[in-house]
Amino acid sequence: MKLYGDRISGNCLKVQYTADCLGLPLAWEDVDILKGETRTPDFLALNPAGQVPVLLLDDGRTLAQSNAIIDYLATGSVLLPDAPYDQARVREWLYWEQYSHEPYVAVCRFHMHYQGKSAAGREPWRVARGEAALDHLEAALNGRDWLAAGRFSLADIALLAYTRLAHEGGFDLAPRPRVRAWIRRCEDRLGLAPAPAQNGNRMS
Repeated sequence: MKLYGDRISGNCLKVQYTADCLGLPLAWEDVDILKGETRTPDFLALNPAGQVPVLLLDDGRTLAQSNAIIDYLATGSVLLPDAPYDQARVREWLYWEQYSHEPYVAVCRFHMHYQGKSAAGREPWRVARGEAALDHLEAALNGRDWLAAGRFSLADIALLAYTRLAHEGGFDLAPRPRVRAWIRRCEDRLGLAPAPAQNGNRMS
């Protein structure tokens, strides 16, 4: 399989995390979104929406939207529980991530990390919703190690990608100890080095 994407995009990284966790070989085709490479005719032929990631399957079919891709890759694997209700609880987090987390935490990161804006230059309404999303995660992890079905699952991978990089969008995880402990558990499970903080130190 080939993944068309940006290696610092959380939406692309969650596909890599899923493939690595399942031992699935995945080749990268780097796409620079800031250079307009998602708007070229060749790329639009893969995904008319002009977004990364795009997964090119071995049989030539393509699949877009990060959570649809990881859901496809994880079907029948340990990352999705067998019981239909437990599967739905996992997907509940996937839908929430794209509607209530990514548009705020990830977009603030895009403004700062890609476009070089300051934390003070972020949109206040977007910051408020990002803070609320991180607070929701902190509350959800009260008394549990994982987000759904009592085990490490696709829900954790989907939320990890941008949450572990939230500081790059100006969000402070220090007041959220359960989130930070969950990030460390996920990183250990996936074999990831701790995300570096903006000053070059490890996230604690």
